[in-house]
Parts: sequence; structure tokens; C-alpha cells
Amino acid sequence: MKEFLKGFLLLVLLASIAGCSRKKNNFLNRNWHAVTAEYNTLYNGNLALELGKEALNEAYLDDYWNILPVERMQVSDRVLAPGENVNPNFAVAEQKAVRAIQRHSMLLEGSEKNPQIDEAYLLLGKARYFDQRFVPALEAFNYILHKYPLSNTINEARIWREKTNMRLEFDELAIKNLKKVLESENLEKQNRAEASAMLAQAYLNTNSPDSALTRIKTAAELTGNKNEEGRYWFIAGQLHDFLGEKDSANLAFDQVIDLNRKTPRIYRVNAFIRQIQNMEITSGDKAEALERLTDLAKDRENRPYLDKIYFQLAEFHYQQDSVGLAVDYYNRSLRVPSDNLYLQSLDYETLGNINFDAANFEVAGAYYDSTLSKLAQNTRDYRLIKKKRDNLDDVIYYENLANKNDSILYIANLSEAEQLEYFTTYTTALKEKATSEAGQPAQQQAAQNFFEDKRRSTPGVPTPGGGFYFYNPTIVAYGKQEFFRTWGDRELADNWRTSQRSSSGGGNLNTEGINEVVAMDPKFDVQFYLEKIPRDPALLDSLKQELNFANYQLGLIYREKFNENKLAAQKLEFLLSNDPQERLILPAKYHLYKNYSELGALVEAEALKNDIIYQYPDSRYAAIIQNPGSLLEDENNPRAQYQELYTAYEQQNYDKVISESERLIQELSGDEIIPKFELLKAMAEGRLKGFEAYKEGLNYVALNYPQSEEGKKAQELMSKAIPGLAKKEFLQDTIANSFKLIFSFEKTNSGEAATFRRKIEGIIQELNYGEMEVSLDVYDQNRDFVVVHGFPSAGNAAGFAEKILTDNKYRIDKKSFYISTPNYRIAQIHKNIDTYLESLNQTPQ
Repeated sequence: MKEFLKGFLLLVLLASIAGCSRKKNNFLNRNWHAVTAEYNTLYNGNLALELGKEALNEAYLDDYWNILPVERMQVSDRVLAPGENVNPNFAVAEQKAVRAIQRHSMLLEGSEKNPQIDEAYLLLGKARYFDQRFVPALEAFNYILHKYPLSNTINEARIWREKTNMRLEFDELAIKNLKKVLESENLEKQNRAEASAMLAQAYLNTNSPDSALTRIKTAAELTGNKNEEGRYWFIAGQLHDFLGEKDSANLAFDQVIDLNRKTPRIYRVNAFIRQIQNMEITSGDKAEALERLTDLAKDRENRPYLDKIYFQLAEFHYQQDSVGLAVDYYNRSLRVPSDNLYLQSLDYETLGNINFDAANFEVAGAYYDSTLSKLAQNTRDYRLIKKKRDNLDDVIYYENLANKNDSILYIANLSEAEQLEYFTTYTTALKEKATSEAGQPAQQQAAQNFFEDKRRSTPGVPTPGGGFYFYNPTIVAYGKQEFFRTWGDRELADNWRTSQRSSSGGGNLNTEGINEVVAMDPKFDVQFYLEKIPRDPALLDSLKQELNFANYQLGLIYREKFNENKLAAQKLEFLLSNDPQERLILPAKYHLYKNYSELGALVEAEALKNDIIYQYPDSRYAAIIQNPGSLLEDENNPRAQYQELYTAYEQQNYDKVISESERLIQELSGDEIIPKFELLKAMAEGRLKGFEAYKEGLNYVALNYPQSEEGKKAQELMSKAIPGLAKKEFLQDTIANSFKLIFSFEKTNSGEAATFRRKIEGIIQELNYGEMEVSLDVYDQNRDFVVVHGFPSAGNAAGFAEKILTDNKYRIDKKSFYISTPNYRIAQIHKNIDTYLESLNQTPQ
């Protein structure tokens, strides 16, 4: 019996070996290779492919603010290195497909005898597709179409080929070919659904939403995959919304909702939200909309999506002017753990807008900072918020300046009795607060401080002026106060917590101790404040001018940078009622006229228009009002004037730049272009008057226009460039390898200098000294230099000077001196050429 079994097994083994041959076209060989490929190699390859697709789906985050793509797949712009994969499972799937082809293909007499090889090529193409190697994937799908025209996978291969063409941005070709696929009568239902969905995506890629809508609805009706059905109906609803068909959109979203648990929950939640967004909230619908949103929030199955639900509740309350409830729900949305950075950015941005509208500008700035941290830097949204945040710096600066000066002027204008009463009330309140807080047990006070700190650090409630603790003097002072209140005045020593408290601190202070503290601290003394009130009329007038200028700047910023015309009008109205300087009156009236016009306050706008035309008929503002197009045509508009002066600066006409800049700064006072003229003037003064004038000019621009681009540029130059330019000591000629020959001319002989330059250029050309150049350089307010550049040594420069001086052919009798290139730069910066000549005991030859 054993011998029989051994013989039988040997026969089976020999049959198996014989069946392994790919060169024999018989029943056993064909079926052995087909079965082995299908149930071994391809089975494992398809398993790996599905695992990779699941990983892609889990990593992909849908953007429900825009129309969803049909396929959940994030395509990266990064070029993969050789051997690198999006997901290792796709590499495994590709290896299995290749192995199936290499080991089981039976290509005999130009015909494939193994019916599973077309499946192997299909797997190969899909693995490459998901691995984002689209050109090799296209080759695999085309191979099936060319070599296996009768394959039962032919239609699937055609659809995948067009999916690949779309990834390669050949959308028009994909549309053409997918239409042909859909014309096939023997197309299976699921293939027809997938072809329709892909055709819808191609239409979306080519901005044809109408055509896309028809195809995606067909795909939703045909597909047997409930996940796909929910996604397709949701896209259909989005497309109806995009086309302004809200009723039809709601019907499509109903299809998603009716699928209930058969489709991913996220589609159902977003469908509910979109339906609520589509409701025209009348007084009767408010309760229904709120009830539906509240039910969504209460449903335990919706917990993973509470960030979106809370955001929508916040939006609902914000639209109903319930700002307090809106803020609460925006913060709730932020507290929900979420990887939806865009949603978080919307929460932060809206909270910033709410605080901006409430004039809490520093808090608004902190929220905008948080918004930027959630957005990619190369996006349009990021750039818009960044610009708004930068502009807010100007608002914070001028608002703080205006509030401070307004408060000082208010108190300074009170009578002495009123001032005494004001500060008596203030210091009394301080004493009562100190007594109340000191009377609390230390543990109770610490607990209050703990919960207050927790409230301040709650997500969504950023602290203005955030940063390292010790960089904020207000927080440092507060910390010191809290330490002394809790622990008393203790020595710096080991085990300070357990050591004996100082008698003057910690615990509950008695009345005597409180009185002692109050008596020693000047902040409780009325006289301390009365002595600080400014009395000098000149100082008070200066504060008033600063207040008016700050309000003028705020009027321009609110209108031009934030479109807040009401706020802008309030600031300009205050300015005009507060006895402004003459230079601010006309521009303030003009900008207030623009505000009134945009607000629809036509009576007020007309009154200001007539005032400007009749009171200031020759002004550029009157010309603009009467002929708005004149601003573009007027060669004297500020930007054209700046460009003209900048050209003059490049031509070394520094005197003109300085004088004209000073005139325009006065004439255009308050215009946002003023910092440009100030910086240009500083640069011209530096060129003409030297280092100290340049440094002083930059410092002025940095201090007076800190929020402008020019102010920031000036500050950067002050910190980086000025230290390097400060050195005025000349260098030894022995370390230089480039020299210049200088001819000096008085300013009154500028025509002579230009003639001399042309003469030297002619000599250089005649001598064929191609390496030399000649320039006419402004030195200072009294002298210009004709400079010959390009000498490799001092001897060469002196030799050239000697040649043109002694050669009768040239008749040059003008004295000159040589200087190394580094020393010439120092002389131009510090205007100390005379010191240079004296130090070297060199006089012009």
C-alpha cells in the first residue's frame, strides 16, 4: 500500500512539473498557470492594492468647502526618487503583477493562452496609478487594449486609461474616449457607473458644471457601492448649489441622508449642514434650523464631526446677531480635537473679525496670528489674512496713541477741583481692591488665579501680546504682585517655601499692614497723579496734534485697508471737530467726502464736495472731485511725483530731491505715500551730506513711521547697515588692488566738469585703455568729482596723471590725486576727503 501511495504522489509531482511548462498549449498547462496566477500571485497582489487604497483614503482629508473630487486621492507635486513609493503596498501589488506575468504568461504564436494575464496587467496599471507613476500606468492599460481586445476586462482597462489621462491633464481626450466607452451596449452596470463618474470629473476639470451634474447623478443611480453612492449624491448637491439651484441641491442631500448608516457618516453630517445653510432663515425658520443643528450636536454618532457642527451653530448665532453665543460655539469648535486646519482657520478668523468690530484690536491681532498658523503660506487665503494682520499693526499703534493722548488731554482740561475728585475716586477704588484681595486666604486667591490662568490659556482665546513670560513687563509686574500676596517678602534662600514667612507678607494681612503698604506705595497717593498732569501749553498742543494726526491716519486705514467706512467717518469727523492743523483739514474733508459717498450719505457728501470746490478751488482734491479721471492723467499726482524724484536721485540730483521732498511732505501731509518721500530724502541727504545725516534721516523714518514698509526698511538699515558704515578710518594703500584718479570741481563749474569728463573719455579711447571708465560723481554740496576708474595700483594712477599733464598733445593742466577704491567709498560716506589727503600728506598734483 505504501509503495502504491509513493507511486501515485510521484505521478502527481511529474504531472505538476509537466504542467509548469509555459511552452505547451494544453488543457493542463493552461489551467495550472491560470489557477496559480489567480489564486496565489494575483490574489495577494489585489489584497496589497486594497490595503494601499485604504491607507490613501484614511490619509485624504476632503475639503467640504469646495466641490469634492470624485476620487479620494491626494496627488503630490513632489517627484519620487527611484525606488520610492507613495505606499509600500502598491510596490507589493506591482511586484505580484510582474511576477504573475513573468511566471505564468503563455504567449504562444502571438496569442496569450493564460486568461489571467490581462488581469495581471490591469493590476500592474492600478498599482502604478495609485503610486502616482501615471505614464508607466498608462503603458500597462494600453498594453491590455492593444494585446487583449477580447478580454473581459477591456472596458475596465479603457476606463482606467482615461482616469490616468485625466491625471496627466489630458481631460479633453478623456472626455472623448469615455463617451465612446458609455456608448458600448455590453457595458456592465458598475463599469457604466464608474465611467459616468470619471466623465463628471473630467467635466469639472474643464469647468463644465452642468455636464458634470448630469453624469454624476447617473453614476449615483447606477453604482452598487453605497460609499460611492453617498459621495456622488453629495457632489450632485454641491453642483446644484454652485448653479444656484438650492431646492434641487436639498433633494440631492436628502438622497445622502436617506442612506443613513450605509454610507460614511461624514457625508450625512455635511448634507444636513448644507441643507441648513440653504435655508432662508426667516423668523419662523429660526427655531427649526436651531433645532436641527442642536440635534446633530447631541447625536453621539456625530461626535467625530462636532467641530463642523459647532462651527455651523456659531455661524447661525452670528447671523442672528447673537455674538456672545457665536463666540462660545466658535471656541467650542476649536476645542474639539480635529485635523481640519482650514476649519480652525475660519474659527480664528471670525473671532478676530468679531474682536476687530468691537475695537479689541490687540485681541483681534492675536486671533489673526492663530489664523495664519493654520494656513499654508503659498495660498491666497494666507496672503489676504497676512495683509490684514500687517495693516492691523497700524491700527493698534494709532489707536493706542489716540487713546493715550485723548485721556491725557481730557484730564489736563479738567479744573483743579475736578482733577482732585477724579484721582481721589481712582485711588480710593485701588485701596478698596487691595484691602479686599489681601483679606482673602492665600489658597482662595491662588485658586482664583489658577482658574483665571486656565481661562486665559483656553484654545481659541489667545492672549494679546503673547510670547515669553519675561518679555511682557505687565505680566512680570503682575507675577511679582501675586508672589508677594501669596508668599510674602521672603529672602532668596534654600527651602524658601517652608521657611518662616516674613511678618509683612503672606496669609491674611491685618488692617495695620494694609495701611502701611498703602502709605508706602505712591500709586495710592492722589498727589502722585496730580504732579504728572502736563501743564505746559506747548506740550498740550503737541499732544493734541498727535491725537489729530492719529485720527487722520485711522480714518484712512479703516476705509482703504479694511473697508470700514463708518469707523473711518467717525475718526475724520472727530478730527475736523477738534481744531486740527491747517495741513490736515483739506485731506480730511476729501476722505470724509469719499466715506459719505460710499455710505450713501449723499447730503453730507454733497456739502463737503461743495466746500472743497469753493474753498479750495486750486487744490488737487478739487480737481479730482470735478474730474475723477484727472488723478490718472495728472502728472503731479503723488506717485508720479515720487517717481520723478526717484529718477532725479538716480541722476545724482540730490539737492532737488531734498528740497522737493520737503515741499511735498508738507503739501501731502497725511497721505500714505509720505514715508516713501521721507526715506528718499534720507537717502539723498546721506549721499550729499554724509554718514551722520543718513543715520539721522533713517532714524527719523524708523521712529515716525514704524508701521510702514519704509519705516521697517529704515529700521533694518539702522540695525544691519549703519554699524558697518560707521567706520571712518582709512586703509593702507598696500592692501588695495584698485585705485581711482580724482579731479575736483566746484559746484559752480558743473558745466566745466561735464566737458572735462568727455575730454578724459576721449583720451582713454585714443590710448585704447579699454579697462578704464570715467564718471561724474557728486561729492558734497560744494564739490563734484570727475573720477577715472580701473587702475590696478597707485603707481598706474599717478603715471596716467603724469602722462596727461606733461604731454602737450592733451594739454591737461587740472590737478588731481589718486585714492584706493575702499578709501574712496569711505570718503564718500563720511565726506572726509580732506582728512584723507592731509593724513597722507598728499596734495593734488
